[in-house]
Amino acid sequence: MEIIDKALEFEQRKHTFKTTSERIESSREVKELILSLNTIYKEKKDPEIMDLMKRLTVIKQKIEKRLKGRP
Repeated sequence: MEIIDKALEFEQRKHTFKTTSERIESSREVKELILSLNTIYKEKKDPEIMDLMKRLTVIKQKIEKRLKGRP
């Protein structure tokens, strides 16, 4: 399960982004990981995969909140 390994590695990675382009790249990367994990989850119904997707979603929301800025 290399997708799960990639997702776990992304989760452990430090999330300090200096530029907007780095934030955009990481947001796209985490979105791709979540969608890939979702296809695996649909087949196996493993609750650990769902927990991983939820944790990645929280990271993605933080990145996107930072991208959008304050109104």
